[in-house]
Amino acid sequence: MDLVVGSILEGKVTGITKFGAFVALPEGKSGMVHISEVANSYVSDIKEFLKEGQQVSVKVINIDREGRINLSIKKAQQPAPGNAPRPAFERRPPRPRSAPQRGARQPVDPASMTFEDKLKLFMQDSESRLSDIKHNNDRKNGARRKK
Repeated sequence: MDLVVGSILEGKVTGITKFGAFVALPEGKSGMVHISEVANSYVSDIKEFLKEGQQVSVKVINIDREGRINLSIKKAQQPAPGNAPRPAFERRPPRPRSAPQRGARQPVDPASMTFEDKLKLFMQDSESRLSDIKHNNDRKNGARRKK
């Protein structure tokens, strides 16, 4: 059986380090599961999730030029229907602001606005954001008014 990226195999944990675990694969080969590929949650101590000699299902995620095999346990598991990963292009909803800002505009129905009104709002918002960014960068870079 030839190892191919994307294939799911059964293996046995042969060694555990602070950065990952080594897994024995069929045909005498071995690969490594990085600590970030052990579980879908944060893993501070890999020994809480894996033990030496444990049988695990792993997915081959990469084989580099030197022949090292990178494995993933979390990608080998089927995701729960409600916990399916979101597409990378899907935008997250904006975070609510803690307090209303002075001069904040009331929400306007975009369908009732003309193109010019939309353009005007966009330009105002853009200028406001750019001035905030410039102000924050000046503060970080130590730019101060000289007396």
